Amino acid sequence: MNSETGSIPLPFDHLAAHAHLSRDDQHLAALIEKVAGFTFKLDECDSVYESLLEAIMHQSIAGKAAQAIFARIKALGTGGRCPTPEELLRVSKAKLRKAGLSNAKVASVRDLAQKTIDGTVPTLEQAEKMSDQELVDRLISVRGIGPWTVEMFLIFRLGRPDVLPIHDYGVQKGWALTYRKRKIPKPKDLLKFGERWRPYRTVASWYMWRAVHLAGKDARRIRKPKPAKRRVVATRRITVKPRPASKT
Repeated sequence: MNSETGSIPLPFDHLAAHAHLSRDDQHLAALIEKVAGFTFKLDECDSVYESLLEAIMHQSIAGKAAQAIFARIKALGTGGRCPTPEELLRVSKAKLRKAGLSNAKVASVRDLAQKTIDGTVPTLEQAEKMSDQELVDRLISVRGIGPWTVEMFLIFRLGRPDVLPIHDYGVQKGWALTYRKRKIPKPKDLLKFGERWRPYRTVASWYMWRAVHLAGKDARRIRKPKPAKRRVVATRRITVKPRPASKT
């Protein structure tokens, strides 16, 4: 069934997801009702390579800046299209740096291109037949690609219904806002809590992001838990005097 505004049909029924998530969770049910529209959209990148290339642009920088850099990278291809892996490998490091890539990202996109050529990075058709874990295991071998980046690919390109990015700060903060907590959860706690959302953890995650958006400036009140202080145990130094040799 299509999302309400998405141009690519979603591979799951979002109405069934809403019913499942709302059935026994009054907090999430209230959030779903408040959002009043499931505008989840899939990306339209033509390949796993292009989708991951764009994802690398978005690492550690703001969305608009990342989009500008990606536009410059795409301009390096033939006919204004995204450069093929072979074309990207022929682009000099100086040109890539001029386009806005850091040294680390230059290394990442080159490794992505090479692993696409050698088949480590699957085609889109191959990826659609692979399990979530198979894709994570395969794609994190690319330099600069971690589990979070693969999870974003699974969610926003393949539309996998049951992905929970437990290390995503937006999902963590959205959970705290939705369930009226003062601090964001630890990843392991979010993973445990998220079991109730199966098999639609992707949809629940999307609503956690929406919760942050709806909260606006109020989202700032949610804080990261302070790291536990290391406990220093005082010790006494004991001097043991040697016993005098026994007389025989």
